[in-house]
Amino acid sequence: MSINTANTPDGLGVLLYNGETIVIFAQGVVMTLGTSENQNLEGRRTGTIYLTSHRIIFMPDPGDWLKSFEIPFNNMQDVHLDQPIFGANYLRGVATAVQGGVMRGEVGWRMTFNRGGCIEFGQSLLLAVERAERMRPANAPPAYSPPVGDFYTAPPAYYQPSPDQGPNGFNPTTDSFPDQPNPSRVFITAAPPPYPGIGPERGPQPTEELHVAGQFEAPPAYGESSEGLRRRV
Repeated sequence: MSINTANTPDGLGVLLYNGETIVIFAQGVVMTLGTSENQNLEGRRTGTIYLTSHRIIFMPDPGDWLKSFEIPFNNMQDVHLDQPIFGANYLRGVATAVQGGVMRGEVGWRMTFNRGGCIEFGQSLLLAVERAERMRPANAPPAYSPPVGDFYTAPPAYYQPSPDQGPNGFNPTTDSFPDQPNPSRVFITAAPPPYPGIGPERGPQPTEELHVAGQFEAPPAYGESSEGLRRRV
């Protein structure tokens, strides 16, 4: 898991790796984060969730100091889809901190979907985590590298995945999620993903062929306090 590293500086755009694609986009998602070693992270927030070829990215509605909360598949544990007899369906799991990020330890999380689609999203996520587990490198994933420098406007293929999924195909049913993200809010960095993802292999897009959308500073150093995080976002 990592915070405030999957968003543009204004907090409105989602920031992908160069080669990562959006599989499912859902709004009206409630993310509840449990107690942990990370100050002021606990609580219930409503926002947008992205299931990508490499992770999930949750972006709370504007106004929160937390701009993005991301969990790579390799940092997910104990993911479950619960369907209680009484009450809404929900997803839950545990997120562990990525190497080199600003987080510590692990955080329990829970997701509900105000607009429906929890079962479909959950089935897709469970499949993604299972496939990522099989494709995990023999050694630990490379250290996480926070984005720096320029970011670019993403080509349509990054938020409109190809139906040709290839040998590592991942083509979940997305009938419950007909909406697509606003193209003006999807951006990519120059850096490729640090580990293999699900779906077809996609090489990094040459940055000289992309439109530079802006530049951003390095996120807070590892161990910086949440107060420091709030001052910098």
